[in-house]
Amino acid sequence: AEMPPVSVAAVSAHLVDTRTYRANVPFDNICRSCRRRGVHPPASSRPRQRVKLSVSVMALSEVTSPDPSDRAAVRDYVLGGPLIDQLSISRENATDDVVDRWTSVAARLCDQLSMEQASLDPAQASRVYRYYLPVYLWCLARLEAHRSASAPGVACPPLVLGLSAPQGCGKTTLVAQLTRLLDADGVRAASVSIDDVYLTGAEQEELANINPHNPLLKFRGNAGSHDVELGVRTIESLKALNAIPGSTTAVPRYDKTMRGGRGDRAPRDTWPTHTAPLHLVMLEGWMLGFSPVGDEAAREAGPHLAAVNRELRRGGYDRLHLAVDDWVVVRVEHIEWVREWRLEA
Repeated sequence: AEMPPVSVAAVSAHLVDTRTYRANVPFDNICRSCRRRGVHPPASSRPRQRVKLSVSVMALSEVTSPDPSDRAAVRDYVLGGPLIDQLSISRENATDDVVDRWTSVAARLCDQLSMEQASLDPAQASRVYRYYLPVYLWCLARLEAHRSASAPGVACPPLVLGLSAPQGCGKTTLVAQLTRLLDADGVRAASVSIDDVYLTGAEQEELANINPHNPLLKFRGNAGSHDVELGVRTIESLKALNAIPGSTTAVPRYDKTMRGGRGDRAPRDTWPTHTAPLHLVMLEGWMLGFSPVGDEAAREAGPHLAAVNRELRRGGYDRLHLAVDDWVVVRVEHIEWVREWRLEA
């Protein structure tokens, strides 16, 4: 199949209740030369209801982009997308006011993405109306459900939304666009990437020296190359932020240009800070939700994966995953696209 441009392919999705969906996510889905096909729902043992929005990126079909001045065309186009049905939005409740709201949000997205709303090509239209818009609407719905479930008389903690997606498919861009949209709606959001809690440069060198014959641990990226405790502390601090009015939390950042492109943790005085009240935390990463496999399976997968598997098991990643309330999981139709997207980047 012809590879679609990054993050502009058509999408399909479904919502599941993760109380009854317990699929593990073998870490070698992507590590094994991208031989596995996609990312599965994060495993969870939490008893509360958690919802996952699953987005599949696939080859784009040629569909005429809607005229933003034509309510009927916008209504048909949005309702014809694969995500809307899973958001319980029917033609009956897609009133003129609702469609006008969709068109307004699409206009804001086009402005943010430097696109002309009146002349979107099919890929751009799919990205705006059938991908970003539904995910935005889903986020608003989950925020409302989260607030409604909060105990009365107690400061509502921010909702933690996890975004798990293969490398190069536009996680950071999606989070940035959602953050801007939500901010305009008065929703205060913080973004955290698993990349932001990579080991320091010195710690990465130490890890590489301890594993001199393992290329998967020589550089950042795989399980074992993160300061997971820093990530957990950051998320927990953000979740507790609203309990103390006016309190602040700094979010780590990683600078991939440091050390001649090998990267290092950015100086603490450059980390962004967030002040209460905070409504949403978006945590994104390519391996979020991944679970370790058995030792024998790891060895069979590849000679270097056993060490990564051990790091995934003992590194505290499960604590990071359990801090997430709801998930957006992006799959790709052809996993080979991931390598091409990485080359594009």
